[in-house]
Amino acid sequence: MLDRQRMEAAGDILWDAWQEGRHIPSLPEALRPASRAEGYAVQARFERRSARPILGWKIAATSAAGQAHIGVDGPLAGRMLAEAVHPDGATLSLGANRMLVAEVEFGFRLARSLPPRSVPYTQAEVMAAVAALHLVMEVPDSRFDDFVTAGGPQLIADNACAHQFVLGSEVRADWRGLDLAAHRVVARVAGKAECEGCGANVLGDPRIALTWLANELSQHGLGLAEDQIVTTGTCVTPFAIAPGDSAEGDFGPLGGISARFLA
Repeated sequence: MLDRQRMEAAGDILWDAWQEGRHIPSLPEALRPASRAEGYAVQARFERRSARPILGWKIAATSAAGQAHIGVDGPLAGRMLAEAVHPDGATLSLGANRMLVAEVEFGFRLARSLPPRSVPYTQAEVMAAVAALHLVMEVPDSRFDDFVTAGGPQLIADNACAHQFVLGSEVRADWRGLDLAAHRVVARVAGKAECEGCGANVLGDPRIALTWLANELSQHGLGLAEDQIVTTGTCVTPFAIAPGDSAEGDFGPLGGISARFLA
């Protein structure tokens, strides 16, 4: 079991690697989280080291393709740091990113907080707390050389592979009347390569994923706060990007999201 001092030391190693664009083989064995709870405790160091309050949360590995991509068998939660979020159409530097993939996702902004509690939240309760839908493109990365074998607790400590995000404005269409699970999403790179998916790839429905997050955090004494954004996981298979590429996510009548990438 990790004590507070070792949790903070592990978090500092990961934070410094992220800031410096470095990758590491793994955390030292004496600092390695052995459970999801320890992973989240290490991850909390990212929030404390950030200069601004977190903008919200991300959910990793909500699809079979996403789970295979990082070698886990279920979803993970990570903090969305404000300094890592860019507006729709932004140009992002890929820098030392080694994953070199992007994802297109449904994001929800909360109208009110969902604090930790002993009784699980229902989907109806969670959706009643949602103010708006946003479209999101995530550009993940890991601080580990081999993120596929790092395991769930270490990847949670690594902020669930959170790196950069492109956040679209509030969707104006009547999204509450749509079946988000069946909603078609198309990703394109440089106007050529194309992959297609739908909301059902996100734990069956993005609304299910949001409810999962509220209860996952609650189990660990954490909560969602008013105005926070939750991006719920990729609707399509993570798609390859490279310096010079432009990428877009087409959500049909809900709009789109785009970004350009530099070395």
